[in-house]
Amino acid sequence: MSGHTKWHEIRRKKGVLDQRRGQLFTKLAREITVATREGGSGDPDLNFRLRLAIERAKQNNMPAENIQRAIDRGLGKGNEAAIEEIWYEGYAPGGVAIMVQAATDNRNRTAAEVRSTFSKHGGNLGESGSVAWMFEQKGLITIEFPPGQAFDADEVMLQVIDAGAEDVEVDGNVIEVYTAFEDLNAVRSKLQAQGLPITNAERLMKAKTPYRPDDEATAMAALRLMEKLEELDDVQKVYSNLDVSEELADRFAASA
Repeated sequence: MSGHTKWHEIRRKKGVLDQRRGQLFTKLAREITVATREGGSGDPDLNFRLRLAIERAKQNNMPAENIQRAIDRGLGKGNEAAIEEIWYEGYAPGGVAIMVQAATDNRNRTAAEVRSTFSKHGGNLGESGSVAWMFEQKGLITIEFPPGQAFDADEVMLQVIDAGAEDVEVDGNVIEVYTAFEDLNAVRSKLQAQGLPITNAERLMKAKTPYRPDDEATAMAALRLMEKLEELDDVQKVYSNLDVSEELADRFAASA
């Protein structure tokens, strides 16, 4: 496995998805605000990115008033500073390509924090466009069966492909489904209609060609940089072209 899928798996195993709830709510609110602003609408029926953001917020028990406040901010209501989406590009140790999605009300602060994190962990912040060409926008649907529940992975994979998915990856009780981004809603709707337990649907930047460093120490250093970047308050998501073994991913997930 590589790129977003592997990093998402590591984050899940480390419990990062459920930690730092205050910070999580901030990130979710900013995604709602940016989605509202970029989509030009606070109506989730007319703004698919906003619909995804609201669903993710609800899945994480974000209060309804917080969601509405984030939508209002995206519509320019109130006196709060505007939130804008900014992408940063760079390299981790070993030449691993990194893309950082940030949402901020102070681009100077965010740029300084991102640059400092790259530098402290052996990476280099690059110019706009320096690595973006290595990635393509995709949709990701996560299907997660309850632990212990039996299911036929081959049958689910056939259902997913028939629904229009481009690729499927299975990791235990979790099945991650890749689609063209424009097909994300249609594929998700078909899978929901079939009763599959969908736990998440999102946009992502997927590496066109996975890259595996020559030694494990370099790969571990790249993972550490990604983790530190994602811990920044203004950073929403981190994507890479890093390819690692299952063994190394498990060891990193188990590390402090």
